[in-house]
Amino acid sequence: MAASTVNVVPTGKALGAEIPDVDLKRISDQDFAAIHRAWLDHLVILFRGQQLTDEDLIAFSRRFGDLDWAPVQETGRRFVTGHPEIYVVSNVIENGVPIGSLGAGEAVWHTDMSYLEDPPKASILHALEVPAQGGKTFFSNMYRAYELLPDALKQRIAGLQLKHDGTYNSGGYVRQGVIAVDDPVTSPGVYHPLVCTHPETARRVLYLGRRRNAYVGGLPLAESEALLDELWSFAARDEVVWGHDWQVGDVVLWDNRCAMHRRDPFDADSRRILHRTQIKGETRPTS
Repeated sequence: MAASTVNVVPTGKALGAEIPDVDLKRISDQDFAAIHRAWLDHLVILFRGQQLTDEDLIAFSRRFGDLDWAPVQETGRRFVTGHPEIYVVSNVIENGVPIGSLGAGEAVWHTDMSYLEDPPKASILHALEVPAQGGKTFFSNMYRAYELLPDALKQRIAGLQLKHDGTYNSGGYVRQGVIAVDDPVTSPGVYHPLVCTHPETARRVLYLGRRRNAYVGGLPLAESEALLDELWSFAARDEVVWGHDWQVGDVVLWDNRCAMHRRDPFDADSRRILHRTQIKGETRPTS
């Protein structure tokens, strides 16, 4: 069996690595095994210069597992015609209708679709058009965030459950079919452990979704808010973050089970189009 030729180049930050000189349309089993290992080790993997059709993106994504269908966008549109696995992240408007989600504003820190009982284990973004400035995406290492917590805080949150709000997406838009609720105690969402065990690495991870409308089950609201503010102060520290400046042809793969992400705003008059796939979770978040 031929050895893998994959070259993994870490960012030097808390997470992230680039794998150069690969064509994701033509990946051997040996190279894919090396890519998968690098993804578990570095949480986020960047591939530059990819020329992929949606079919190519779907085919590569399926090597990691079964795919989720794209969620309904805030406009009510669900997916790319013929490709229910593709979610469009874009500010572009055609014939008066947005072709995608999230607009040009900031997308706050979040874990993709953690408001579901079975969140996706991974996400993949393919850049088709990017603005000259802005739109940078940042990723946070939630293994490292957990490790930074004082022992007393680790003990305090052990066994606690966090409600992941299902009202708003990361761009601040109300999800399709949901009535806006701004009371964290009564807002729709699902509960997951605040501290989870990664099903493949067995490492402990702080599992947060979005700060807005989040609620720690069983606590008075003021106590929940204070605790979450304290936890978020560790989750978004510079020492656990890496930022990516997009180029056309970039493909970025990340592990939703242990990495959060956010996006900077950009000029609304410029065009930004990215296509996203998501790999189904094989286990629910568990402590």
